[in-house]
Amino acid sequence: MSSEVRKAVFPAAGLGTRFLPATKASPKEMLPIVDKPMIQYAVEEAEKCGIREFIIITGRNKRTIEDHFDSVMELEVTLKKKGKHSLLNEVQRLNHLHFAYIRQRMPLGLGHAILCSKPVVHNEPFAVMLSDDIIDPEDALLKEMLKCFQKYQSPVLALQKVPKKDVSRYGIIKGIKVDKNLFKIEDLVEKPSPSNAPSNIAIIGRYILTPDIFHFLETVTPGKDGEIQLTDALKALLKTRDIYGYLFEGRRYDAGDKAGFLEATVEFALKNPEVKTQFRKYLLSLKSNLKTRQG
Repeated sequence: MSSEVRKAVFPAAGLGTRFLPATKASPKEMLPIVDKPMIQYAVEEAEKCGIREFIIITGRNKRTIEDHFDSVMELEVTLKKKGKHSLLNEVQRLNHLHFAYIRQRMPLGLGHAILCSKPVVHNEPFAVMLSDDIIDPEDALLKEMLKCFQKYQSPVLALQKVPKKDVSRYGIIKGIKVDKNLFKIEDLVEKPSPSNAPSNIAIIGRYILTPDIFHFLETVTPGKDGEIQLTDALKALLKTRDIYGYLFEGRRYDAGDKAGFLEATVEFALKNPEVKTQFRKYLLSLKSNLKTRQG
C-alpha cells in the first residue's frame, strides 16, 4: 500500500431533496456559493494539499458536474480574445487535475458510494470529501489530517464538537485524546439519541481511508432502507486496526441544509474581493432597516 494520499473521492449521487425544486434537474453540488459551485470549494481544498486525482461518484442528472470540470475551448478562446485574463485564469486553474466519474446506479448510502470507487482507488489510501460540508480551502483541516495519516499510517476522520441536541444527525465517536486535537477512536455510533451518545464529538465530511475499508463495505450488514453505512464499516474496521480522529476547531458550513447554505453564501461573499465592500454595505443597511421597522 502506498503511504501517499493522491486520490480523493467525492460522493455526489444524492437527490438533493432539501433543495427542491432547484435540484429537480440540477445537481445540489452545482448550487453556487457566490461564484463557484459548492463542490469546487472541496476540490480546491484537496488540490491545496497536493491531491491531483479526483473520483466523483455520480447519479442521474449529474452530467453538469462533468462539464464543469472539463475544458471549454470556445469559452477560453473567447476570454483570451477579449483580454479577460483574470476570468481565463479562473476557468483554467483546475485544468491540470484529473477527474474520473463513476455512476452509482442505486442510492444505497454513503458507504456504497465509496465502495463504487474501489476499481479506481485500487490499493491506495484515499481521501473522501463530502462537498456539502463547506470548509474554506484556506483552512488547514485536510492538511492536518494528512499529517496524522503520514505519522500513524491509519485512517483519520475529521471531527467537530456539536451541541448535544444535534448528535442524532451525525456519527458520534468515543475516544481518548492522544495529542492536541487528536483522538484515538475507541467506538463509533451512527446517529445516536442524545441520551445514548458516547460524546458530542461528531464525524464530519472529511476522511482519510485505507483500502482495507472496502472489504468491510462489501461485508457489512445494510442498515435502514438497505443502505450501506460508512460508520458501520468503520466500526468493523476498528476491530482490526487503529483509527484516529482530528478535532477541527474552525468554521464548517452544513450546506446540505438551506440555512447553512445561506450562511456559507454570506460568509464567502464577505471574503470575496470583488463584492465584499458592496455586500457589507448592503448588510449594514439591511440591519439598519430592520431596527427601524422594529422601532
